[in-house]
Amino acid sequence: VQLQASGGGLVQAGGSLRLSCVVSKSIVEINYLDWHRQALGKQRELVASITTSGSTQYVDSVKGRFTISRDNAKNTVYLQMDSLRPEDTAVYYCHAIRYGHYWGQGTLVTVSS
Repeated sequence: VQLQASGGGLVQAGGSLRLSCVVSKSIVEINYLDWHRQALGKQRELVASITTSGSTQYVDSVKGRFTISRDNAKNTVYLQMDSLRPEDTAVYYCHAIRYGHYWGQGTLVTVSS
């Protein structure tokens, strides 16, 4: 399973970005897809997750601002990020679990104040 993340960039505080992660296999077969992030000098943290049934979970710091979704027809998982804050600055990684753990290459999100 290969994951290709994109959509990062530089945005001002209060702005929005949408991250995309294209998966090399049908995501209908992947039970668990999520986005993690790692800020400079900090541990990687789980930001949002989505199951095959569409159930979602979010870390408290992004609830109400970020939305994870999946498009099974496009084998893609998205992370819509609104009301961005400087503390959201990090490298964002998509991740899948299917008989193992698979990671995308990461995409940098920088939020300026």
